[in-house]
Amino acid sequence: MHAYRSHTCADLNISNKGDAVRLSGWVHRVRDHGGILFIDLRDHYGITQVLCDPDSPVFKDVEKVRSEWCIRIDGEVKARDESLINTKIPTGEVEVFIRDMEVLGAAAELPLMVFGEQEYPEETRLRYRYLDLRREKMQANMVLRSDVVSSIRKRMWDKSFKEFQTPIITASSPEGARDFLVPSRLHPGKFYALPQAPQQFKQLLMVSGFDKYFQIAPCFRDEDPRADRSPTDFYQLDLEMSFVTQQDVFDTIQPVIGGIFEEFGGGRKVDQEWPQISYKDAALWYGSDKPDLRNPIKMQVVSEHFAGSGFAIFAKLLEQEGTEIRAIPAPTGGSRKFCDRMNAFAQKEGLPGMGYIFWREKTADAVAQEMGISLKEAQAKLKSGEVEGGMEAAGPLAKNIGPERTEAIRLQLGLNVGDAAFFLGGKPKAFEGVAGRARTVIGDELGLTDKDRFAFAWIVDFPIYEKDEETGKIDFEHNPFSMPQGGMEALQGDPLEVLGYQYDLACNGYELVSGAIRNHKPEIMFKAFEIAGYGEEEVRKRFGGMVNAFQYGAPPHGGCAAGIDRIVMLLANEQNIREVILFPMNQRAEDLMMNAPSDPTSDQLMELGLRVIPQD
Repeated sequence: MHAYRSHTCADLNISNKGDAVRLSGWVHRVRDHGGILFIDLRDHYGITQVLCDPDSPVFKDVEKVRSEWCIRIDGEVKARDESLINTKIPTGEVEVFIRDMEVLGAAAELPLMVFGEQEYPEETRLRYRYLDLRREKMQANMVLRSDVVSSIRKRMWDKSFKEFQTPIITASSPEGARDFLVPSRLHPGKFYALPQAPQQFKQLLMVSGFDKYFQIAPCFRDEDPRADRSPTDFYQLDLEMSFVTQQDVFDTIQPVIGGIFEEFGGGRKVDQEWPQISYKDAALWYGSDKPDLRNPIKMQVVSEHFAGSGFAIFAKLLEQEGTEIRAIPAPTGGSRKFCDRMNAFAQKEGLPGMGYIFWREKTADAVAQEMGISLKEAQAKLKSGEVEGGMEAAGPLAKNIGPERTEAIRLQLGLNVGDAAFFLGGKPKAFEGVAGRARTVIGDELGLTDKDRFAFAWIVDFPIYEKDEETGKIDFEHNPFSMPQGGMEALQGDPLEVLGYQYDLACNGYELVSGAIRNHKPEIMFKAFEIAGYGEEEVRKRFGGMVNAFQYGAPPHGGCAAGIDRIVMLLANEQNIREVILFPMNQRAEDLMMNAPSDPTSDQLMELGLRVIPQD
């Protein structure tokens, strides 16, 4: 028999009755039933119930074991009594009577329990991650991650992509985040960098004649942490293709991503239609460039209804250049209580409030005022049907702008009795983020967002440049390596009108994929950087390897990268990306388990020619 096991803890069933077996695993829990000890023995594959009574030669030893001890047992498989069969586990028809036992690894007092899935502070979970990972949910998440990566590889190979590994130690290259720098021992005073992405290398692979490349690539960025982003490193499906258009990239990656969500989505609906929405429209309709299309709410511009109106705040605001008023429809949100809650939400977001109108059945009081009759007479006319109830607009805004304007707003937004609309105004970039978050809250609170679904959208036509409102300086708003739509000709006009062949894929409010058709012509690249204030000499210094390569017959090429961690987070239905990463950093970019970052020794610093300056 094998030194540690003849079967895993998921293998045994009624067909093994009477067999002599050997199992190894962890003590999940111990139960003492009147002198008979029952142990749930767990390994990576499952759980088997083993038991021991005073007749066993190792009963005294078994009495000593505790939760999470690692043990090996030898024993005989027995059928459980019919009334004691556990249908929830594959081994539930049998149990193993212990004849011999060896303690492979005793456990000290546990800082967190594996059995029971109790909640523990994140600091405790990360410090003792090896224990946290023993828990059923975490085991399932990591197996899911492994299976997703395996499936991605197979799908990419099936599409004739070749997998190549690009360097981990390379030159610093600005990708929109801070680099992790690595000091060079052989070249004192100089530094390598960990790659933020394989961007330049994958483009160089296209110049090298490799038509289709992919890689499950580690990326390193010194970023501030968020629930959906690791502060140090992450993995992405990185791919690049030659002789392709934007649509070719979409047609290639869509069945890969869609197939993964169908395979591992647990039966949740996966939308087959992936609309292409311009960046401008996404900001207008959803207040985000990664919209959650499970939420049907679409915002609209309603400036014309407030221009010159009795609501002075919006009317005066619209007299300023570049301002507008947007409405957030709220179907079924037509109650003062809900409107007050959303007003409170806006105040938490740092706004004075949020204007609203809601529509309700016309009250007897409103009929009395319209007809100049008493309230009692109005009630009687409504009850008899002599006067139709209809609807009325309520709320401070409705009173200020009057019935004609409120009715025009209602018709434009397609709202009815029991519905509401909320309003924000100013320069769009100043309030779009708040409007987008308000849309999310409204969709969630009113039950409008379909939670059992994956909804995808391509966001396209990103602007390449933006202008700093204070300095007036033009700089890149998005990826500087994207090919401008219209090529060199487009760069001769207003920079703020230049759009790039750049695209993102959004799913359920998260950015899953980002990519572009690349700017592969040196003259267009130099011009694009010149507009943003970077001279040819600086471009050659920063991106010399790629610029030089483009002088030797660079093919048109494009690609994208899909975030593996984020994909698995959505599939696992988790809200925090650290739940699907084996050994993540905490919110302060610290590894509590390995004590990183740590202080270097004096010898290490001397060897690198470095000195640490104490921080005040």
